[in-house]
Amino acid sequence: MTDPRLDRLAEVIVHHSLRLASGETVLIEAIDVPEGVPAALIRAAAAVGARPLVSLKQNAVLRALYRAAPDEAIALAGEAERFRMERVQAYVAVRGGHNITELSDVPADRLQAYQRHWWKPVHLEVRVPRTRWVVLRYPTAAMAQQAEMSTEAFTDFFFRVCTLDYGRMLQATQALKARMEQTDRVHLTGPATDLTFSIRGIPAVPCGGRRNLPDGECFTAPLRESVEGVITFNAPTIYQGAPFTGVRLAFQRGRVVEATADKPERLNALLDTDPGARFLGEFSLAFNPYILQPMRDVLFDEKIAGSLHLACGNAYQEADNGNRSAVHWDLVLVQRAEWGGGEVAFDGQVIRKDGLFVAPDLVSLNPENLA
Repeated sequence: MTDPRLDRLAEVIVHHSLRLASGETVLIEAIDVPEGVPAALIRAAAAVGARPLVSLKQNAVLRALYRAAPDEAIALAGEAERFRMERVQAYVAVRGGHNITELSDVPADRLQAYQRHWWKPVHLEVRVPRTRWVVLRYPTAAMAQQAEMSTEAFTDFFFRVCTLDYGRMLQATQALKARMEQTDRVHLTGPATDLTFSIRGIPAVPCGGRRNLPDGECFTAPLRESVEGVITFNAPTIYQGAPFTGVRLAFQRGRVVEATADKPERLNALLDTDPGARFLGEFSLAFNPYILQPMRDVLFDEKIAGSLHLACGNAYQEADNGNRSAVHWDLVLVQRAEWGGGEVAFDGQVIRKDGLFVAPDLVSLNPENLA
């Protein structure tokens, strides 16, 4: 029996996130999700006259490929996937799976090969700049366990947070976009954090369900060499299948000169993927009213109300500081009072304190005004 919430989610994706039109082609990439998910997306896409193209994958199979395949095979897969991506106007990825650390034992050099030969040419060079795209996870028992919720409660939470009124959110975000585009110096403070950088001249991009579900952020990028100081991220994270906690980065002239965490060798190996991986490609403030706790899933964690995140590596073309890398790793700092607090200041004015916007033009982004 079809869950009607799947059809509602598919409607949000097709009409709000992708704005699909008749005659367009959409690539539906489903990784370890029930067949009802791509089926609902196929129905919604076909209903508007679009052409659905489907790719079904499994993380266990990808793990075997990444571990065993030579560089030439990874590069060939990248070429084939790029050929397909260049022929679609829209892309949706729904990612599930029972083990979020499935790729944790893939050697760093093999993951670097994937990043160079597959991820970068397909996703960073084609999908991100040339298509309308949206990426989301699908609720599983493993995700519920991460969130410390029952599976039923987490599934209800997932559909609620992915189908909220994103049109209203986008409208409220315009004031923050304007603020960011008028700002030169940003100062972030909090426990073990004192970081400054400039965002002068870089566009700000409001996000309200157009790229990610769930959503709720407005991002830009620091000027590449302007970052100075130290930041300690308090949200646990997973990147390329490896979990990290306590990531602390120290910057000089924009470059990470010291990086520590519970896995310092793996952390520094990631940052040594290429020269751009040690520079920042994104700065974002987040405000989803329903997401309050980290769950080691960046699509949720980077939207936590009262949080901010910085991304090591590649910059998005919409907010481009010129940094290029095969890496784009979002690291999250929650600044609500119960997480230790902190302040965000634009050109010397505190615009958010302990996770709540205090500037009058931005209070519409506080949780009570978006829920």
